[in-house]
Amino acid sequence: MDHTPDTDGSRPPYGDISDLPRDEWLEAIEDIGEEAGYFEPLGEDHCVMFLDDSPRLLVTFESYESITERSDDGLPLGMHFAQKNGWSHLAIIAHGNDPTSHWFRAPNIYGYFDRLVNDGFFEDFDQVAFYGAGASGYAACAYSVAAPGATVIAIAPQATLDARLASWDTRFGNTRRMDFTTRYGFAPDMVDAAETALVLYDPQVALDAMHAALFNRPHIRLRPLRNFGADPEFEMLEMNAVEPLLVAAMDGDLNTRSITRALRNRHDHMGHLRRLLNELTAKDRPVLTLHLCNHVLKTRDAWRFRKALKAAKAEIADRQAAHAKDSANSAG
Repeated sequence: MDHTPDTDGSRPPYGDISDLPRDEWLEAIEDIGEEAGYFEPLGEDHCVMFLDDSPRLLVTFESYESITERSDDGLPLGMHFAQKNGWSHLAIIAHGNDPTSHWFRAPNIYGYFDRLVNDGFFEDFDQVAFYGAGASGYAACAYSVAAPGATVIAIAPQATLDARLASWDTRFGNTRRMDFTTRYGFAPDMVDAAETALVLYDPQVALDAMHAALFNRPHIRLRPLRNFGADPEFEMLEMNAVEPLLVAAMDGDLNTRSITRALRNRHDHMGHLRRLLNELTAKDRPVLTLHLCNHVLKTRDAWRFRKALKAAKAEIADRQAAHAKDSANSAG
């Protein structure tokens, strides 16, 4: 499904590279980066693209897998958001076959951000926002320390995979050999330099909730996203909730009101509604199930909700009959 934001009614003039093999895709990214701004390899597994358009800078961390799965034309999602809104864009891209590269824990990346700091790169921008999800969310938090005063938006980020602090997270076995203790290591500490940060996660995904708890800081907003599942970025892209958050961050307006407004579409998003239905039926809540199904069926014909509505009505009727019988027996 296409998660690529519209770009004022037209696509960037770079063509569709989403179906290219990894090596050819990387060559295309290099050509596009050099045409749009600049491109620089950062070792064997990472590269950087930069588009200089305005004094507002969006920094994103993305991978070959996430880009080719979620962008209709195979270009970084951040590039689309930036072009649509007239922002500058710095994309740090993991393109290697080794999945450990997705956490952006590499000396070449440390050195690159050191160079940006030494050159005063971020000081040239009035507003800087870092964005990423999952492992890329970890990186967005970790490297935001290079731009004090930036805004950070991270969806279901890991705080660390250091076994001393996160041995309970067994999802990423191949990362156990990675070092999360050296530079740009513990993400919650690195984000301390940010002006504000937003961490979004589904509290029902226990491991994501445990990582989010490690980000408990006065300037960090922790926003639970119930029933968004293990991949909340996918759901947020589906309901067009990511771009409004980035716009609010760029406008210096990332607050409770703008966050709630950006997430409002969840009330009509079928993925979210189906998971909510499953939760209510599993908890045997027929009255709430009835209200939810009536809400959904007002605007669409959804067989799953029709079936659940019928079952909820039957359950409510049975309970009412049982209650009436008990009342009559008590009175007698």
